[in-house]
Amino acid sequence: MKKWAAFWFLGLIWGSSFLFIRIGNDQTSPFPLVFIRTTLAAIGLNTVLALRGRHLPLHWRGFYPLLLLGIFNTVIPFGLITWGEQSVDSGLASVLNATAALFTLVFAHFSFADERITRRKLIGLVTGFLGVVVLASRSWDEGGTHNSSLLGMGAIVLAASFYGIGGTYGRGVLKRLGDPLMVSTGAMTTAAVISGMLMLFAPAFGGEALTPFDQIHGDALISLLLLGAINTFVAYLLYYWVVQELGAARSSMVTYVTPPIGITLGALVLNEQIDSRLVLGALMILAGIAIVNLRLRRTSAR
Repeated sequence: MKKWAAFWFLGLIWGSSFLFIRIGNDQTSPFPLVFIRTTLAAIGLNTVLALRGRHLPLHWRGFYPLLLLGIFNTVIPFGLITWGEQSVDSGLASVLNATAALFTLVFAHFSFADERITRRKLIGLVTGFLGVVVLASRSWDEGGTHNSSLLGMGAIVLAASFYGIGGTYGRGVLKRLGDPLMVSTGAMTTAAVISGMLMLFAPAFGGEALTPFDQIHGDALISLLLLGAINTFVAYLLYYWVVQELGAARSSMVTYVTPPIGITLGALVLNEQIDSRLVLGALMILAGIAIVNLRLRRTSAR
């Protein structure tokens, strides 16, 4: 019972992340938001790592894979999702982000011999990405096109593709290092440093000006603190505990939980619209993920 309670709590945490990002966007720009989020998580993860008597690798050979993970699996997707949610509802963002599972399949096909795309998986991929097309059609209104919304959706789908790259690469790194906490801590620490640098230098290259931290208050401040401390730090620790207790296959089912939670919270808290195309697109994406992960009874029996 405790294992499945943790599973559902993890789904709630990840599903609410998109709501907190949307609220945080009201008072800050993407890079400061990502910096606050990753810094809080990095502090927590490094503290846990130190309490266990370990530290990050100090040699380049051991550290550079964590640097790459921090860039491709954290900084880039976090930044794209945050930027995209400036024009995309949080519920829709949670659905689009679920396509990361489909992108992971594509990249794994070219990286691992045991992860080839079969006919069944191809059907799942086509179904899922057709769901994205259905969602994108919501940006057409009486012959007009909402370009900002389309760009935001594109940014979130692109972020999901980077999660696919990072997840595939991270599988190899995890096999090599054999320590999920070490991998998470290293990636999050490098992400905090890099996002901090981007935050400081972005205005010099035409990016948004830095919002002074003392000007972030109210719901936005609470959202940012929760996003870093709970939705990133606690979620990372909880996820690996759930994987250890339930196994990787059952733990991956959290992918099906986050979109409904994201849609529900967006509607309840921010009065975001739920229409037939949002529901249909979400169901198609989740169906695609389900088809991809379907296991034949014959295979299970064997």
